Amino acid sequence: MRRLLFLLLLTAAAPAADYDLVIRNARIADGTGAPLRAGAVAVKDGRIAAVGAVAGSAAEVIDAGGRVLAPGFVDVHTHSEKIAENPAAENFLRMGVTTIVTGNCGMSRTDVGTFFSELEQAGLSLHVATLIGHGSVREKGMGGRFLRPPNAGQLQAMKDLVDQAMRDGAVGMSTGLIYVPGSFAKTEEILELARVVAAHGGIYASHMRYETDRIFEALEELAHIAREAKIRAEVSHIKLSGPSAWGRASQVLAFLDKARAEGLQITHDQYAYPASSTGLRQTIPDSALEGTREDFAARLDAPERKAAIVEAMKKMLFGRGFKDYGYAVIARYTKHPELNGLNIPAAARKVRGSDSLEDQIELLLDIERQGGGSAVYHSMHEDDLKVFLAHPLTMIASDGGPRRLGEDVPHPRSYGNNARVLGRYVREQKLLTVEEAVRRMSALPAQTFGLRDRGEIRPGAWADLVVFDPDTINDPSTFEDPHHYAVGFSDVLVAGVPVLRDGRLTDARPGGPLRKPSVKD
Repeated sequence: MRRLLFLLLLTAAAPAADYDLVIRNARIADGTGAPLRAGAVAVKDGRIAAVGAVAGSAAEVIDAGGRVLAPGFVDVHTHSEKIAENPAAENFLRMGVTTIVTGNCGMSRTDVGTFFSELEQAGLSLHVATLIGHGSVREKGMGGRFLRPPNAGQLQAMKDLVDQAMRDGAVGMSTGLIYVPGSFAKTEEILELARVVAAHGGIYASHMRYETDRIFEALEELAHIAREAKIRAEVSHIKLSGPSAWGRASQVLAFLDKARAEGLQITHDQYAYPASSTGLRQTIPDSALEGTREDFAARLDAPERKAAIVEAMKKMLFGRGFKDYGYAVIARYTKHPELNGLNIPAAARKVRGSDSLEDQIELLLDIERQGGGSAVYHSMHEDDLKVFLAHPLTMIASDGGPRRLGEDVPHPRSYGNNARVLGRYVREQKLLTVEEAVRRMSALPAQTFGLRDRGEIRPGAWADLVVFDPDTINDPSTFEDPHHYAVGFSDVLVAGVPVLRDGRLTDARPGGPLRKPSVKD
């Protein structure tokens, strides 16, 4: 009894640790692009308390063993509206991502306040910010998908939705101008909504109207909106799609550099793969998709209208420099999952007994009639990718979402994007330095999207931190076999709490919604 009392008194008298956690023996890439430097980082109450030669005690110590310590990566282009169903988001953590921005390409929850409340209740491993999606706002404000401008009342309803979303903490507005119903919108409609976003200090992020050989028309539209709305603008997943567009990356960057020199605040993001992924309906002309799927089916049942749709599909295909749909590989087709992983000619051969272009088109139309599906499109060129990646304002963003191992045949970017940059383009090809790659994944996106006190290792910043080995970091996820986590990240902290420790997922869920304060509030 006396011994127990003595131990209790000794414990009570013991001074509290100076820090909650210290990471020692690290090579620090602080997010600014500054050279790596040896040192330690101390964490207290979720924030970075000291950097460099840290003295004092800690409740927990992580020995980085000479590995790189960097700010947690900020992925500004994700599609994670359903993250509450997969709150661990392990695929993001294992490639060093601690903050994501969802609501991209014009698609989002329109009830941002409710969305954030649901995220708080779900208990997330990482931080989530959101954009308000123009396409989702348009569909709700107009009561459907219409190939016409909104009337005055509908436009006001859309502006009210955007205004409320910004008051609820959205970081800006996104457009998906190749997707119905966003593709139905004229520039003036988007500009009106962008002015609402600008009044709150938000950003305009656009999946532009064209990424083909007409990309300069799309860039002009984006620059016009940025100029007239006086808003910061972001080119989502910058790319050149289709052989007819390849080889123009330097011209695209020259356009953007000129716009910036003229005073426009325009940035861009990119994923590190020469293939995109989106719905199979993108092979079908937008006019055929107006309204409901029942409307679409009725058009197919009218021989003359169907013939016009087929001709338009061929024109779109040939105009991009393709002879068939062999570049498109089915990622998810719920009605017939046995087709997942097959390209369209192979799937047509399996389903229809022929891989003729006509049978490929019939398959695509039938997939849309039966509820739709998604695909990976091998439509980009590695040379263009590298030109874009070398530009100092190119942020690294996955265009992915939370993944479950073994589900569908998705694009590997959701598993390996950041690791691929650090392995393939930093270590192997030396296109970027470690320090510069880290800056593109942390400080640059955090600053661009107004995520205060994130993306840098400095006293006072939030302690979102990652430890990785630059010599072993790799992305084993492939297009044929995508369900593999990135390797090389040993520890990941969110708000100072380890969510990945010694390579193992913990039970901690310190993340949650990030609300951007409105400048109007």
